[in-house]
Amino acid sequence: MNEPVTSIPVHPEGVIVPPPIRPGDTVAVVTPCGPPDPVRLVRGVRVLEELGLKVVTGAHVRERERYLAGSDAGRAADLQEAWCDPAVSAVICARGGYGATRILDLLDWDAMRAAGPKTLVGSSDVTALHRAFAVELGVASWFGPMPACATISDPGGPEPRTFAGFTQALSGVQAPVAGDRVIVAGEVVAPLTGGNLSLLAALCGTPYQLRARGQIVLLEDVAEEPYRIDRMLTQLLQSGSLEGVAGFVLGSWENCGDPYPTLEERLVPFGVPVIAGLPVGHGSPQFSVQLGALGAIDAQSCSLVGATIVPVKAV
Repeated sequence: MNEPVTSIPVHPEGVIVPPPIRPGDTVAVVTPCGPPDPVRLVRGVRVLEELGLKVVTGAHVRERERYLAGSDAGRAADLQEAWCDPAVSAVICARGGYGATRILDLLDWDAMRAAGPKTLVGSSDVTALHRAFAVELGVASWFGPMPACATISDPGGPEPRTFAGFTQALSGVQAPVAGDRVIVAGEVVAPLTGGNLSLLAALCGTPYQLRARGQIVLLEDVAEEPYRIDRMLTQLLQSGSLEGVAGFVLGSWENCGDPYPTLEERLVPFGVPVIAGLPVGHGSPQFSVQLGALGAIDAQSCSLVGATIVPVKAV
């Protein structure tokens, strides 16, 4: 008799890929970073409910403390309670902004590990949570649009391409994401990591510092001048964060002037595939990519595609 397989695929490197989200599942919307616009939050929750999901919100989602969505303790509590709730299949961050790094030391990682894997969704400042969840929980997570942000909660409804990718992500499918330029040709299959450049630089010297060896690194940012991009890349370089990198995918650089001379100067010397112009990060459309899972750079089509993950046998 064949041995049963687990319902949770495991990455060859040991990263757990959570089960897909199905209609009828419960998802929790939390605010670990900045305060969301209350009108956008209501619209975003409605969008999730129209997908057939049951939506619960953290107890502190409507709080505000200066530029934060409530106190550090309250934001951490909402995130941890949602993750540890066995009824919740996914934890979706309402928006980014600032504040995720402040709660990392307040989370009970032992309790969250014991709760088992589930899906985390968010981008921008949520990069800090993606890195911490990868290090502490070993779980893959989705870097993509958030319900209280423009591409999901605009008055006219979600941006169609963004929404299509978002719904595919919830169902566990990594849709191909095409860029518009090949900086260094080549192909590579490796786990995807990275996220927002500002947050990756801010995590240098912490337990959640980027470790790029053998991985494809996603980089994107918003409202950063090229010299600041240069400074943050230099910080990653000098900290050793990019040693052994397998490739780079460059997302959106909204309101960043022309970042490409700087990006090319700093990244081309690595001699690994580099593709750019992927609509990932900020702006519209905003596609979803799974951090921690295998990805493949295909320079011929200038795209990032999800690689097939085979479930492992139960032990």
